[in-house]
Amino acid sequence: MDMRRFNTISEYNAFNKNETKHPLVSVVDLSKADPRQGSRMYFGFYTIFLKDVKCGDLVYGRNTYDYQEGTLVFLAPGQVAGINSNGDIYQPKGYALVFHPDLIHGSSLGRRIRDYTFFGYHSNEALHLSERERKIILDCFSKIEYELEHAIDKHSKKLIVSNIELFLDYCVRFYDRQFVTRDTVHSSILDRFEALLNDYFQSEKPQTVGLPSVAYCADELYLSANYFGDLVKKETGKTPQEYIHFRLINAAKEKMFDANKSISQIAYELGFKYPQHFARLFRQQVGCSPVEFRSRN
Repeated sequence: MDMRRFNTISEYNAFNKNETKHPLVSVVDLSKADPRQGSRMYFGFYTIFLKDVKCGDLVYGRNTYDYQEGTLVFLAPGQVAGINSNGDIYQPKGYALVFHPDLIHGSSLGRRIRDYTFFGYHSNEALHLSERERKIILDCFSKIEYELEHAIDKHSKKLIVSNIELFLDYCVRFYDRQFVTRDTVHSSILDRFEALLNDYFQSEKPQTVGLPSVAYCADELYLSANYFGDLVKKETGKTPQEYIHFRLINAAKEKMFDANKSISQIAYELGFKYPQHFARLFRQQVGCSPVEFRSRN
């Protein structure tokens, strides 16, 4: 597929036959765009798609995902996405909220933007909206559009940025709902995470690769690190790193009942390069040193 690059809001507006009312932000009505073939697109700004109809699969990175109507997909600046229409011509529909990082510098949203971890999710981890939620999202878009229709004054930027922040806060709430309503999907991911750690600690990988990282586990489960982190935290109350440490210490306790193994040997078997790093983590987690734990038990 061809690659189209959009570094400015006005370039993306022009591509979709929308007027540029503000150089740093736009609510793009995709139905105004000409019919087109699918292509890959690079975005130099924050982009949120609200899909209204099915028109091919969303291509994100090297993967293709079924992209249904009533779905929100979030892209951070520098990401690439596109539509694979298999060469067919299609009419885009739905909306895109696009805003440049320069719009939010120095604002509350600028300080909080990293908290919206869904900008780092894969598109197969998109937000699936109920009809009621979709109406709330469209209401947020219409408030931003209302401000863009007015002549820019000293209140414009603050009101636009506040409405984008409100929209993103609603998305946090809706993702929390999705984590609950898709519980069966997520519990199977946690089961697979458990099995992954079991297999890891029972294999030679700790000695050859080292300690299991969050990025490694997310990759093995075909999830983005952000989505994986948020999911594990919601389900267990622990971050993935804390959960890995919890499982690591449990594995260490089991090994300590083998009196033939030294503490250093156990540390190396678990993937620690230095026994003192293992001893420090063990004391943090258990409240005593490995040697004290072994002598007590």
